[in-house]
Amino acid sequence: MAVSSGSASSHGHGSPLNGTGASVGPGPAGSGVDPDELPDGLVVADEHGRIICFNAAAARITAVPRAAALGRPLEQALPLEDLKGRRWWTLTDPYGGLAIRYGQPERNLLLPGGREVLVSARYIRERPTGPVLRVVVSIRGTEARRRTERSHAELIATVAHELRSPLTSVKGFTATLLAKWERFTDAQKRLMLETVDADANRVTRLIAELLDISRIDSGRLELRRQPVDIAAAVDRHIQAHTASGQDPDRFLVRIQQPLPDLWADPDKIDQILGNLLENAVRHGEGTVTIEVAAAAAKNDEKGTGVTVTDEGPGIPEESMSRVFTRFWRGSKRGGTGLGLYIVKGIVEAHGGTITVGRGAGGGAEFRFILPVGAPAYLK
Repeated sequence: MAVSSGSASSHGHGSPLNGTGASVGPGPAGSGVDPDELPDGLVVADEHGRIICFNAAAARITAVPRAAALGRPLEQALPLEDLKGRRWWTLTDPYGGLAIRYGQPERNLLLPGGREVLVSARYIRERPTGPVLRVVVSIRGTEARRRTERSHAELIATVAHELRSPLTSVKGFTATLLAKWERFTDAQKRLMLETVDADANRVTRLIAELLDISRIDSGRLELRRQPVDIAAAVDRHIQAHTASGQDPDRFLVRIQQPLPDLWADPDKIDQILGNLLENAVRHGEGTVTIEVAAAAAKNDEKGTGVTVTDEGPGIPEESMSRVFTRFWRGSKRGGTGLGLYIVKGIVEAHGGTITVGRGAGGGAEFRFILPVGAPAYLK
């Protein structure tokens, strides 16, 4: 996509102008591109420092009407200041500064009234160290960055809170045992050591969740695809729950054969099933039903669908859109609120989809569909 902004004098030939005051060059297949279609603010000044392009996003972000900006000097139409109150155009001096500079990296600057924006600039020169022919400025709002920063702050606060409790317990019990070992019976020692072990496992799980979130957010979640018998995986998880004291009659498994061959990461599949079944057992009521059947994945590709339903109170309709977001906790829910966010990330990394709804019995119903997939060496 090519957008050229400038006057006829700066290019040495005439160039048609659109409504922004910018000349629009040919894009792919000869199509023109309107700067008003750009999502970020675009401001272009000519070799004299006067604005020749001020797109719709720039007018919206800065609250400066386009007509009031076009033709005016850059520093007057866009009087930016840095966070220390210094005038940015005077500080950077794009036309009279060092001739080896080609722009300014993105930074937080202030508009009149104190509103914060993200601004970067590019200096267009006809030749290296030659005079600046155009200054191209990109302007973005800070809302998305603020949301990210808030999310990171919430993550840090949640992690600190979740770590403090088990670490306090571990420290307290180990210090007590070291100081007064002989005073406790074997049963008391065993109880304290079991508590320490459980809290250490809790910390380990939290660290694993944080690593998963980091990989999901950065797109670095690695999948080691292998043939997966998902029916056998479901059976293993149910056996684990019954071994820990759950009534075997609480689980109802329906496997609709034949199932397509599924290539997926078995550890990640276990993580998905473990989380969904744990949620159903801990927060649901009645029978937990697990259905596995062939299903159509995205783009009508063959896939395997798994549905986990309980008979509890379910998830309120107004909360369903937030179930897979970070830190979501339903009423009376414990934990970090990160499990379902990770589950969604794993399913999508496999190219699948996951949804939440209300089951026939009124409880929560989670359904994920994974495409059959294949390892890279078979593609």
